[in-house]
Amino acid sequence: MEYRTKEEQVADFLREGIISGSIARGARIKQVEIAQLLKTSITPVREALKLLAAEGYLSGSSFKGATVVSFDATTSREIINLRMLLEAELVRGAVERLTSEDVKELQALAAEFEAAAVNQDSSLARGVNYRFHRRLYTIADQKQTFHFVQILWARYPFDVINRIDGRATRAAAEHKELLQQMCAGDVAAATLTMRRHIESGWEELRDTIEEPRK
Repeated sequence: MEYRTKEEQVADFLREGIISGSIARGARIKQVEIAQLLKTSITPVREALKLLAAEGYLSGSSFKGATVVSFDATTSREIINLRMLLEAELVRGAVERLTSEDVKELQALAAEFEAAAVNQDSSLARGVNYRFHRRLYTIADQKQTFHFVQILWARYPFDVINRIDGRATRAAAEHKELLQQMCAGDVAAATLTMRRHIESGWEELRDTIEEPRK
């Protein structure tokens, strides 16, 4: 079982909220409100906001609060390339360390995500998607690599991609394929599937936002 400090728990709660879209881009986050919501003191909330500001999720982290940063579309291609490189490496590490208990947790999250996709509950699906990938990557036990991945996530429009019609259903199938390959110990196939998973999400977003060519 992964141990997390109160600061890390608050930071993870806010990361999930931002990535899932339940905390909107440009929203103001106030320390007191978060502390009351999570039933904790101001100190871990303040430290969590500083951490998320350093990672790029927030601008500012004073006692007055912080603001969720806006998505910058101009950096997306570079971010995709970096995500494919780093997240494939985390999958490689996870395959090497995977236990039966890890498999059960990942399968449960994958099933929850698939159910949310079938029920067209996009808000739930986005949150579970974050937890699935976070749990998968922590198995690799490569803290610095995962830290850089979280920084990249701050600059990526998950909240937009997962609203694309049918994307969650397709992502659920990709999750299932990935887990099958990981359980079989097929590192090459699993890393390739992860790269394709990231690339396909970006391609669907690009096709959605680009104007038809004449």
